[in-house]
Amino acid sequence: MPIEKLATNGADKPEIKHLLREPRSIEETGLNPAFLYDLALKTVYFGGELSGQAIANGLRLPYANLVDQVLAFLIKEEFVAITGAAGFGERAYNHVVTQKGSAKAQEVLARSQYVGPAPVSLATYTLVAQAQTIGEIVVKRAELRRAFSHLVISDAMLRRVGPAVNSARSIFLYGPPGNGKTTIAETIATLLRGGVYIPYAVEVDGQAIQVFDHLNHAPAPNEMSTSDGSFGAVGNRLDARWTLCRRPFIVTGGELTLEALDLIFDPVSKNYQAPYQMKANGGMFLIDDFGRQQVSPRDLLNRWIVPLEKRVDFLTLQTGKKIEVPFDVLITFSTNLNPTDLVDDAFLRRIRHKILVPNPTWDEFREIFQRVVAQRGLVFDEDGFKYLVLEHYIKAKREPKTVHPRDLIDQIIDLAKYSDVEPRLTKELIDGAVEAYFVKL
Repeated sequence: MPIEKLATNGADKPEIKHLLREPRSIEETGLNPAFLYDLALKTVYFGGELSGQAIANGLRLPYANLVDQVLAFLIKEEFVAITGAAGFGERAYNHVVTQKGSAKAQEVLARSQYVGPAPVSLATYTLVAQAQTIGEIVVKRAELRRAFSHLVISDAMLRRVGPAVNSARSIFLYGPPGNGKTTIAETIATLLRGGVYIPYAVEVDGQAIQVFDHLNHAPAPNEMSTSDGSFGAVGNRLDARWTLCRRPFIVTGGELTLEALDLIFDPVSKNYQAPYQMKANGGMFLIDDFGRQQVSPRDLLNRWIVPLEKRVDFLTLQTGKKIEVPFDVLITFSTNLNPTDLVDDAFLRRIRHKILVPNPTWDEFREIFQRVVAQRGLVFDEDGFKYLVLEHYIKAKREPKTVHPRDLIDQIIDLAKYSDVEPRLTKELIDGAVEAYFVKL
């Protein structure tokens, strides 16, 4: 697609256009020629018989003046042979691995079994990440209010959330359970407008680190790009080793370990997977249920000291070598626990924004209840609501939670179906819903 037609944050910057321009030679890929030869050989080895264009498509590199040169080397070295043609022109020639090439492929596969799009260089990845930084996003008050319109949330809370988003640094959401901390974080993620270019892989020391994955990255829909899919002028196309995605929103919870925050090496395939925070670059990384992980909160938070202060992260290869990668992430911690029970003041000072998500006021609780009733197609009953609050909250000394209206109304609907009656806010259905929902300790 022509670079000029891409409509996304930062894509119209001269440095982005330059960095994402389709390579016109082996040198412009930023990769060692030997790496490309090996990758092309593995592609043909696993493909069985492939045309020159099919090989180029697999590598996501142009055939002319690049993949054709790679194939010419493999043919010259007798690693690959031409078996015929499926059409006109050299790019239609079919290629297979020779016996000599098969032995070479086994040697290459012993080092790395990565097959797929050619990686980009770490240097280019760093420059692109810096050029499309999340720090450029600015959220205004009206936009924030619209984004949170589906929630009952106070202006005071929004005054804390807005600056936190604009900081593009770190947020600590804390408070009692059931009040929507995760929902607030999810809504913040919707404010991260536009898209970012994410490489399929990054090359370091002859190894590919896989960055893009379909689980954590959502390719941008057509409306985020005005491209008509045409090729555009030669040398003026987008480097297909990158894909335009929505700004990432990656969530992890109690399963998070320290090992998952470093390069993940597969000893069988000898491939690396990028850690969560690298995949989240340009977006948001939410650590939900913080304090419930197998690793201690102190150890987990100590892992973030350098990235939070320096905006770079250091990852470790199997060789022990450390590599520096950008840390351009709005990292968000969400916890039901008291922050002072988890970490000391020294670390909390490094967290830019600490936001308490409290229990709703009675007015907020009422509005939430009314909204849920309307969403479920029921009729709000003032007497029924007052009965619920007086009997099951005030007399029971029970604190209201943001999640209670939804859960209680669903309980009322379930009970009404069983009893074959209309779901209404009657005393009988309310009592039954409360008894089923709340556990007596």
